[in-house]
Amino acid sequence: MAVACLGQAALAQSIEEKAQVCAGCHGEAGKPTDKAYPTIWGQNQGYLYLQLRDFKLGNRKNEIMNGIAKDLPREDMMALAEYFSQKKWVNLDQPRASEADVKRSETAITSGQCGACHGADGIGAGTTPRITGQSHDYLLKTMEDFRSKARANNPWMSDILGTLQPEDLQALANFYAGR
Repeated sequence: MAVACLGQAALAQSIEEKAQVCAGCHGEAGKPTDKAYPTIWGQNQGYLYLQLRDFKLGNRKNEIMNGIAKDLPREDMMALAEYFSQKKWVNLDQPRASEADVKRSETAITSGQCGACHGADGIGAGTTPRITGQSHDYLLKTMEDFRSKARANNPWMSDILGTLQPEDLQALANFYAGR
């Protein structure tokens, strides 16, 4: 699958064609094909661009995305970020967090200061991602990767999440995914 995506990305001409390559993992109608993949439809434009740039530069590691982004010119990254940011966010129909998870999340949100960047509603803005309604599995893995420093393209997130317990991360993933 990864090799096919890489070949298609290189051959695609228009932004719409390049966006079709993205649909192989991120979904034809915005719902990812795997729970480990993030929703990018309706995601904040600045954030999408920065992630593409980080994949291209190798600052963010993902075998598939590093290969796809490595040959994308800046103009295409900007255009793809704009294209997907203008799409409607897709409801993944995930379960709501339990009362215990909500309570634990509220404590973690306050101590971790999630709302300072992601906003009180978790929608983010500009270069800060929307986390509300994002895939639970993706959120949890992302937070775990930041906490362990396996994902290093935002040291601030590693510092913040490093102060939280694994149970806090699980509660936060349940909370934000189910909103």
